[in-house]
Amino acid sequence: MTVKVIGLIELQNQDAFEQYRSQVTQTVERYKGTICTRGVVSKIFWNELHCESFGAFVELTFPSQEDAHAWAHSPEYQALVSIRSKAMKLTLFSVAI
Repeated sequence: MTVKVIGLIELQNQDAFEQYRSQVTQTVERYKGTICTRGVVSKIFWNELHCESFGAFVELTFPSQEDAHAWAHSPEYQALVSIRSKAMKLTLFSVAI
């Protein structure tokens, strides 16, 4: 079953974001994933869940929930968390399709 991982992003530091972005793709690919879409939010139509503000998003695809979980908890990705924390606030979740 294919799994999408969606990240809702509120950018905090552009320099840290560029550093993070230059390294994260390698970690995704190592765990059989791909970065499908990156983009900025142009319009929010409803926010009935009262989500924190976010201005960008990313969509990743993995072959399975196990691959997505292995990536998110991998030593390679965890090594980027300190840079990510400077770069952005992030909500990350998976969706089985």
